[in-house]
Amino acid sequence: MNTRVSIVRCNDYSKVNDAVRESLNLIGGLEKIISPGDRVLLKPNVLAIRPPEDSVTTHPAVVSAMCELVSEVGGIPVIGDGSGIIGPGATSTSQAFKVSGVEDVASSCGAELINFETSGYVEVDVPNSRQFSRLHISKAVLDADVIISLPKLKTHELTLYTGAVKNFFGTIPQKTRKQAHALENRTRFGEAIVDIYSVVKPQLVVMDGVVGMEGNGPSRGTSVLTGVIMASYDCVALDIVASELIGIDPLKVPTNRAALSRGFGAEHPEIAGVSLEEVKVRFKMPEGGITAYVPSFLMRILRKQLIVKPFINTSGCVLCKACVLNCSVHAIEEADGVLKINPEKCIHCYCCRELCPNDAVEIKKSLLLRFVTRNKS
Repeated sequence: MNTRVSIVRCNDYSKVNDAVRESLNLIGGLEKIISPGDRVLLKPNVLAIRPPEDSVTTHPAVVSAMCELVSEVGGIPVIGDGSGIIGPGATSTSQAFKVSGVEDVASSCGAELINFETSGYVEVDVPNSRQFSRLHISKAVLDADVIISLPKLKTHELTLYTGAVKNFFGTIPQKTRKQAHALENRTRFGEAIVDIYSVVKPQLVVMDGVVGMEGNGPSRGTSVLTGVIMASYDCVALDIVASELIGIDPLKVPTNRAALSRGFGAEHPEIAGVSLEEVKVRFKMPEGGITAYVPSFLMRILRKQLIVKPFINTSGCVLCKACVLNCSVHAIEEADGVLKINPEKCIHCYCCRELCPNDAVEIKKSLLLRFVTRNKS
């Protein structure tokens, strides 16, 4: 098992092609996994209908570089994803492809662009599953000869960090995503993500870490120049290194823990290229994920007092009801023309906050939690 992770400096998207090429050469190149004629599925993170400069989605320059390099070794690049938001009318994925710049990349590179929402899913067994014994996975993913994850380096309010493994959450239908969020527990959610990963079995990850997102990621955080491109044949190994790079304890990330417990990746991967110490950047932590740093004994005793509650700021809400459509437990209700979150139903998955197109969902931390975590913000 090759768990080497390469780190290459790259401070400008105009220099991405060279950085991606170098990152791949440091681990052994594309020839090791791609044969001429292979259909190579490139899975970027196209979470929402946001432009590249918002740092929510994988930058199109990274997707373009990979299309070019895959073609060089005789592979047939295919780009596919399913966005994170349910919306009325046209599928949100098609809009997200356009606004993120991914649609233009596919057109200029002559690559097929596949919308997972509309291209169909296939039900498969999940051997040694922890949460889902069967899953519906995008047909395009299962049909690919080679699968490459192209994640964005970001924090995440539920999982602290989101990267190579979490990127495959986009390969399942919205209904199953809601079921995963409804598990109500970070650990169980992490196990569900690894159930998906175990079926998809990607062969490579190239991470867009040129400009990452800190704070309230994956969609409401702040852009931060991180200046790296990373690559590995092992998604879990890269996630271990990437989470440490931004100042997050890798074992606090539920997907990392769940993957390592099932024999995926390595807790201490070999690093090639620039050393980790040279490029470490301490990201601001997500407010919603701060309870992950509260000692477990305190959480058991004071769970009801250590709460991060989402609420809808009515001054910013335009009643688009994206939060209502995306809430897995139907906790958001309308009364007298105002949307409110029912605290008895809310499971603190923060999907409403993550997917609100108007940033109208905010959070409130209890006084005790603010005191306990004052040094972690």
